[in-house]
Amino acid sequence: MIKLTEITKTYAMGEVAVQALRNVSLTIAPGEFVAIMGPSGSGKSTLLHILGLLDVPDAGSYRLLDHEVTQLSDNELAALRNSTLGFVFQHFNLLSRTSALENTVLPMLYATGRRGKNTDKARRRLFEVGLGDRLGHKPNELSGGQQQRVAIARALIHDPRIILADEPTGNLDSASAEEILEILTGLNRQGITIIMVTHESDIAAHARRIIRMRDGIIQSDERNAGKTADTTKTSTPSDTNGIPNICFAATIGENQRKPIIAPRANAFAILRELPHDFKQAWRALKANKVRSFLSMLGILIGVTAVIAMLAVSTGARQAIEEEFYSLGSNMLVMRPGARRVHGVAYQAGAVTRFKPEDVTNIRASIPSVKRAGGIVNGRGQAVYSNKNWNTRILGAEPDYADMRAYQPTIGRFFTANEMKKRSRVAVIGMTLARELFGEASPLSEYVKFNKVNFQIVGILPEKGNTAWDNQDDLAIIPLTTAMFRLLGKVYLDSVDIEVNSADEMPATQKQIHDLIIRTHHLPPSQTNSFEISSMGEIQAALDEITKNMTWLVIAIASVSLLVGGIGIMNIMLVSVTERTREIGIRKAVGARQRDILAQFLTEALVISVTGGGIGIFTGWLISTVFAILADWPSLMTLSSILLAVGFSCFVGVVFGLWPATKAARLNPIDALRYE
Repeated sequence: MIKLTEITKTYAMGEVAVQALRNVSLTIAPGEFVAIMGPSGSGKSTLLHILGLLDVPDAGSYRLLDHEVTQLSDNELAALRNSTLGFVFQHFNLLSRTSALENTVLPMLYATGRRGKNTDKARRRLFEVGLGDRLGHKPNELSGGQQQRVAIARALIHDPRIILADEPTGNLDSASAEEILEILTGLNRQGITIIMVTHESDIAAHARRIIRMRDGIIQSDERNAGKTADTTKTSTPSDTNGIPNICFAATIGENQRKPIIAPRANAFAILRELPHDFKQAWRALKANKVRSFLSMLGILIGVTAVIAMLAVSTGARQAIEEEFYSLGSNMLVMRPGARRVHGVAYQAGAVTRFKPEDVTNIRASIPSVKRAGGIVNGRGQAVYSNKNWNTRILGAEPDYADMRAYQPTIGRFFTANEMKKRSRVAVIGMTLARELFGEASPLSEYVKFNKVNFQIVGILPEKGNTAWDNQDDLAIIPLTTAMFRLLGKVYLDSVDIEVNSADEMPATQKQIHDLIIRTHHLPPSQTNSFEISSMGEIQAALDEITKNMTWLVIAIASVSLLVGGIGIMNIMLVSVTERTREIGIRKAVGARQRDILAQFLTEALVISVTGGGIGIFTGWLISTVFAILADWPSLMTLSSILLAVGFSCFVGVVFGLWPATKAARLNPIDALRYE
C-alpha cells in the first residue's frame, strides 16, 4: 500500500538547515496498525506529514497504492488526500464557527458538492461515534474527547483507506484517550490502515507494529508481540466500555474501487458549492461586524456617487434634449455600419460601403439636399524643413468649407477643378501651422504629408479642443487626392449631407436611406448595414457637457472605490492571517487551490456587493431629495444600477484577488502549524 524509498526532508531554520528525515525507507501493507514513536525532533511528525501528502520530500520515492506521488501537483495531492486519506490531529483542527455536522461533512464538499446526500452520511458517522445528540453543537460546546470523535467522523466521511493520527490522544484525559484508541482499533479490525504518531509507550502498545525514530532515521521497526492480527472479530453495536463500533466493513469494497485521484469538480459542482461559500462568507463577516462595515464604506460612498450623479445628469440631459429637440440641425452624416438585428450588431463584415458615385446620386435624386460631399480620414507625418508633426488628414470636397463652417481665415479653400485634377494642395489648422511654421506664414509653402509634397493654400479658422480631439490639428486636402494619391482608399469613410431646412430633415433622411438600398441592391437582411444620423452643433455641445459630467462622476467614484477596494484588501489580508489554520484544515481534507480562492473571493464579493446595494439605495435617496429641493430633474436608469453593481463586483474581485491567491497558495502543513 505504502512504499517509501530513500526519503529525505530538510527544513531551513533561519540560516541553519535541519535535516528532518535522512534516507528513510519504509513499507506499510494494507490493514496494518502502525505506531511511529520517537522523542521531539526525531522526524516522526515530518514522516507522517509526508505519508499524508501534507508535505513533500526533497528527494526519494513515495509510492501510494502503486502510484508515484512525489511528482503530483498541489491540486492532485489535494484530490488524493480527499479520496484516500483521513486525518485525526492532536489539536482536533475543527472549524470553530461551524457545527459538528458541518465539520464532519467538510471533506465531501470538495469531493462532489452534493450537500443533501453527504449530510445524511455525516449524521450516520456522528451517530456511529456516539455524538448523535451533538450534531448542531460547535467545537467550543464539546469536550476534548467529543471534539476528537468529530474529527474521526470527519476522517471517515469519504470512506478512506488510510487514517493518519498525529498524537490523537495528546490533549485528552486518560478515559477519553482510551475511548479514541478503542475506536481506532475497531476501525483497524475492519480493514482500515492506521498510522499513528505518539511518544507514549502505552499508546503505542495498541498498535501491531512499532517504528522508532531518532534524528530523522528509523532506528527500529518491530512487531508488537502483544498484538496479533485479528480480522475475525465481528462488530457489534457497542463494545464492553460502551464505545460504539463503527460499521465500516460494508463500504470497504466500494472504497477499493475508488479512483486514487478524484476527478476535478465541473462547473455545476462549483455552482453547487456557492451556497456553502456564501454561508461561510457571512459567518466570517458577522464575526467582525464593525470592521466589515468600515471596509465596505468606501464601496458604499463610491456607488452612492455613481447612482446620484448619473441620476441627476441623466435627468438634466433628458430635459435639455427636450428643450433643444425642435432646433435640430440641417446636417446629416451617413456612415457604413455593421448589420444589426434589434439594434445589436451581429455580423461585423456585413457593411455597405460608399463611393463618390453615391454622393453624385444623392445630389441628383433628392431635391431637398443642398450640398453633399464624401469624406475620408487618415493620419500622416507632416514635415517642413527640419520640423515634423503627426496630424489628422481629412480628404473632402470643396463644399466641405461651407457645410462645416471651415472657410479659411487666411488664403483660400481648394477648388472643384483642383479636386478633379487630384491636385496636391492643402488647407491646415492653426495647431499644425504653429508646430511647423511658428510665427511665419505657411501660405504657398510646401509640406510633405507621408513623403508627398502639398502646397499650403489656406489656414482654417480656430475651432479649439474637445474632450477627445484637437479640432485645429488637421490638414484638409482634395478628396480624390486623399483617396488615390495619399491614403489609398477606394471607399468613403462618411458622407456629409446638408438639407435645405430642418423641416425636411426626416423626409430627406428616409429618401436617402431608400436610395442607398435601391442603388446598392441591399436585401432586407442588410437594410440596416449603414446609418444616417443627425448631428448638429447643439447636440455636440450637449454631448460634450454629458461627457464632462460622466468623467466627473467616474473621478469621484474611482477615488471612493479605490478607498473601498483598499479596505476590502485590508480586511481580507487580516482574515487570511487570522484563518491560516482554517485554510490548512480545509486543504488537509481535500480543498484545492481553486476551492480556497473561490471561498475568499466570495467573501470579498459579499462585502462589495452588500456595500454596492446599500449605495444604490442611498444614491437613489439623495438624487430624489436633490430633485425635490433644487427642482432639478432626476432619472435613475437600469444601466446606472448595472454600472454600479458592476463596479462593486469588479472592485471586490480585483482587490480580493491578491488575498484570495495568497490564501490559496498556502502550504497545508505550514498553515496547520500556524499559531
